[in-house]
This record gives sequence, C-alpha cells and structure tokens, in this order.
Amino acid sequence: MTLSTLNVTADAALTDELIAFRREMHADPETGLQLPRTQARVLEALKDLDLESVLGAATTSVVAILRGGGVPSDVVGADRPTVLLRGDMDALPITEKSGVSFASTNGAMHACGHDLHTAGLIGAAKLLHAVRDRLPGDVVFMFQPGEEIFAGAQAMLDEGLLQLSGSRPLAAYGVHMASDAPAGLFTTRPGSYMAAFGQLDVTVKGRGGHGSRPFQALDPIQVAAEMVGALQTYITRRFNVFDPVILTVGEFHGGSAANIIPDEATFKAGIRCFSPEVEVRLGAELANLIESIARAHQLTADAVFELKLPVTANTASEAEFWAATAADLFGADRFETLQFPKAGSEDFSKILLEVPGSFGHIGAGSPDVDPSEWAPLHSPRAQFDDRVLGDQASFLATLAVRRLAAATAA
Repeated sequence: MTLSTLNVTADAALTDELIAFRREMHADPETGLQLPRTQARVLEALKDLDLESVLGAATTSVVAILRGGGVPSDVVGADRPTVLLRGDMDALPITEKSGVSFASTNGAMHACGHDLHTAGLIGAAKLLHAVRDRLPGDVVFMFQPGEEIFAGAQAMLDEGLLQLSGSRPLAAYGVHMASDAPAGLFTTRPGSYMAAFGQLDVTVKGRGGHGSRPFQALDPIQVAAEMVGALQTYITRRFNVFDPVILTVGEFHGGSAANIIPDEATFKAGIRCFSPEVEVRLGAELANLIESIARAHQLTADAVFELKLPVTANTASEAEFWAATAADLFGADRFETLQFPKAGSEDFSKILLEVPGSFGHIGAGSPDVDPSEWAPLHSPRAQFDDRVLGDQASFLATLAVRRLAAATAA
C-alpha cells in the first residue's frame, strides 16, 4: 500500500453536509456532561457507517471504532495499530449575540467552536470509512462532552476509553478552531502548547464589628485585599519570567453594608502555568502564603488550591508530524509554529498524559466580519467560517492514515 492510494480529501459535497450538520448543532447547543440531543445527532450522522459504537454510562459520550482492513491477518488484538481522534461537543452557558441566521436562542452557545470540532470529526470518520478496506489499522473517534467543565476527558478515560478498541492508541490527535485567526491557518508547537489551570479558593475569617470602630474587630476584607496584592507579588518575585504564572482573582465577596465589618470575606483566583514543575510548586506554596498573611493580622484563613487541568503538552515528534502533515496538505504558508504556548487550557491534556500525540488550532475567522473585529473564543459575538470543515476533516483523516501507515511500515 502507498499513501497516495488512499484518498481522504473532503469534496464540496461532504463539506456542505458538514456545514449543514454544524449549523443545526449550533442552533441547539447543550452544556456539561449530559448532551442527549447532541449525542442523538452524532449517532444519526454515523448510522450508515460500519463502526463499533460505545456510549458513555456516566455521560453522553460516543466512542466510534473503525476497523481497518489493511492489517495483516496475523496482527490481532492489542497488536493492531490504533490512532485516536477527538472532537468535543459541549457548549457554554452564554446568551448568543453573534447575529448569524442559525444562532442559538436557548441561553447556551457554541462560542468555543465545539460544533465545528464535532462536525469535522464526523467528516473524518466518513473519509476513513470510505477507505476502510485498505486502512492499515484502527481508528477511535472520541466524541466528548464536558470539556468546558474540565470533566469530560477524564470521565471517558475512567470508563476505559483507551482500552475500548482492544489496542491502546499509539497516538492521539485533536484540533481546536480559532474564531480570531485567519481561516485555514494551522498552528501548533512541540512541548507545552496550552496552560495548566488551577483554582485557589480562600476564606478569610475575622471578627465582625462596627465600621466606626475597626480596632475592636478583625477586618477580613482588608486582609483579603492584602492577599490579592501579595499573590501578584508572589507571582512576579518567586517564579522565572520565562516559565510564567498568570493569576486572576475573578471573584471577591464580603460584607453586607458600608458601615459593617463582616466576620468573613472570600475570593477565588484562576491560576495558569506552563510546566509540571510550577504546577507542583503552586500546590505546595499557595496555601501557606495565604495562611501566613492571615496569622500576621491575628486572623485565620482556609485556602484550597485545586489543579483542574494539567499543561497540554505535545509530544515533540507528534507535533512535528502534525505540523508536517498540515504543511504538506495545505501549503507551508498555511502553517505556523507558535513561538509561545497559548494561555487557555484544554482537557485534551488528560489524553496527552496517557498517550503520545499533538493538539493544535485551525483559524476560522469569519469572512463576514472585519478581522480587526473578530471576537475571541467564549465571546457571545464569536463567529466562525465553517467552510474550513472540509479541511479539518481531511486533515484529521490524513493524520490517521499516515500515522497508521508509519506504524505498519515500522
């Protein structure tokens, strides 16, 4: 078998089909781990394909397995080369303001492009199914809920995702659409690609009193405010600027009136970093910093840091393969190696802890919006050029074909 004999390029008809699917899904988004209507749409789209489907027990995930017929008959079970391709399906609890004709009206929105991720993965399944008799291995299609709540990938791993085909995947690949990048521009990088995300929850306990006599109280708001500033000092003075930490206090609560000192104040911070070593330090040091500041003012504090998502780290060789495939398929001018990681986080990181692989972005900036006005992901005004779906499907399918062929040749 030569690679040129397997045509996994989406034609105009398939691209139009994927656009129609995406727009129907966009108009009816669901959030979280339970996406029954979305799951039904995916199953309907795959029903005519010869796939083994496994539905999630705790979630509405779908795992579809394609068996390739181009594997020697004596290669069975755990020895069959297998590649995993992933698309996430959940939306965000955002009221849409994009103005597109197929906008959601149910209070949720596909503002992160997961509708395109799902449609593109369906396209890849159809392309690979058409050449299944010569496909030199198996492909696992991972349709995942709950990415936005950091829970979907782990739930699928807990239910045996990597063992479902009978052969642990030798590589895993995923893509993410970018609403604020030129349509069709592919980007990735080896190593750290997206940030780890953790959350710090703090409760400062003082003693309430009258606002006119603060010396008779122990003011938790003042001390909590000092902690917010101290956290920024800690970040800039204790960590290497070339292995950075981003800390944002997004919630701060305390008090009920201007002249009352409350008993408690609380705040929450989102924290991002780009290396496992920093992840460990944050877990070890943050609580001590908060508790020490509280003690200095004769107050107490409860501080809990939880790592929600690890760093999304691309295997170097797989990132090079991801990049080379994009450049080969679409031209070198449509691929860029990112100089720095992205500060967003992604729960495909959980897959990459278990399996070598690579993750990257595809630009999908809308042609109907001036590039200077492109809204970023998670914006209620985000729009996407869904004409890139054919390229997304072709790219994912080609990654699978070439990686399986390389494994077979080895």
